[in-house]
Amino acid sequence: MTQLFIKNSYLITMNNNRDVYKSGNILIEDNIIKAVGHFDESIVNEDAEIYDAKGKILMPGLVNTHVHLSQQLGRGISDDVDLLTWLRDRIWPYESSFNYEDSLISSTACCIELIRSGVTTFLESGGQYVDAMVEAVDKTGLRACLAKSVMDQGEGLPEAWQKTTEEELATQIDLFNKFNNSSNERIKIWFALRTIFNNSDELIVKTKDLADKYNTGIHMHIAEIADEVDFAKLRNGLPTVEHLNNLGVLGPNLLAVHTVWLTNRELDLFRLNNVKVSHNPAAAMKVVLGFASIPEMLDKGIPVSIGTDGAPSNNRMDMMRDMYLTSLIHKGRTLNPTVVNAEKILEMATINGAKCALLDDVIGSLEVGKKADMIILNPNTIHSLPMHNPIGNIVYSMSSENVESTICDGKWLMKEKEILVLDENELLIKVKEQAEKIREKSNIKLTSNFNII
Repeated sequence: MTQLFIKNSYLITMNNNRDVYKSGNILIEDNIIKAVGHFDESIVNEDAEIYDAKGKILMPGLVNTHVHLSQQLGRGISDDVDLLTWLRDRIWPYESSFNYEDSLISSTACCIELIRSGVTTFLESGGQYVDAMVEAVDKTGLRACLAKSVMDQGEGLPEAWQKTTEEELATQIDLFNKFNNSSNERIKIWFALRTIFNNSDELIVKTKDLADKYNTGIHMHIAEIADEVDFAKLRNGLPTVEHLNNLGVLGPNLLAVHTVWLTNRELDLFRLNNVKVSHNPAAAMKVVLGFASIPEMLDKGIPVSIGTDGAPSNNRMDMMRDMYLTSLIHKGRTLNPTVVNAEKILEMATINGAKCALLDDVIGSLEVGKKADMIILNPNTIHSLPMHNPIGNIVYSMSSENVESTICDGKWLMKEKEILVLDENELLIKVKEQAEKIREKSNIKLTSNFNII
């Protein structure tokens, strides 16, 4: 039994009472939180590791609910284009050229960027080499819900990805049986439907049946662009969400990503079926999806979380920045300075994220009995001082630069800015070499008006 005692921190618990301690302590025993706040320090063992966090902020690790691990090496290959060009002409040729090693390096690099931005749990929306993702998550120590992106139809689908409905269903079952609850239960296997463009009704319904049977989640891009809704209406006579409702797919284990083009009726269908939502503000603006009705969802009690999306669509896997953007764009959209305030943002990035990951019983807040997933922020930078309102400063002033340490499952992944789980310099070399190989292999041509000599 090992103990880690962190003392003298500005401690934000995110528990039901939203308790905050100006000078609070936390005791971790192995990977579980044993005591929080003010407690008798006699329970701390003599051989415990003691870390003094005076002047720093201790809070739950951030939960990033929409990530593409396999897209990390594609940062910059799809700038300044519309979504369907982004997807069919750039990302699909790039990702479909991958092998296991490509996916492993991409996934590992993404995990390290997440650690540096204060993420301890993330939800991967579906790549092709899930076994490589598992290896990366196991090595880097994060908590993750991983999935294969299943597709059985669709225009422009690369040949390597052209699978039958039964093949895709069998693959999902095999992955679940192999990897669910692996890496000390840090890895959960979900199912992931890519989009209604690429999923037959049969695949959608049977995937829902499997998710219910195995008690896991479904990750799906939903109502992402207007063209998608038009496609659903043309094929099914109904917009995306109403069609999914008719199929019986809406439910508490569905994570709907982006959800930009929803009607008021569809918002109510989300509420009635306890559908979870991942809001990706940076990606939605960069790829010009539009502005989701996030304040309206929150008012209806729909669980809304925050995701970064992948490196080619954001282009930063930086939850701190997306927290900031989430608040600002909805104040601007509604012309109301009180909507999606700093406290609500912190909920979306922690406890709401845990709810969307179906893990709020074990993570998302710093409480006795929960897993020891937390981050330490150092506010002593010129861009985040003074601190009249620490919660406001976290959302409106700080950045990933302020994330000093990241702990997941009771282990230091980053301590005082040093990555402890691998040699980061060695990884950077691999990232540069592998990214160039993949771009050449996938034959993606980038254009520029600049005279590059």
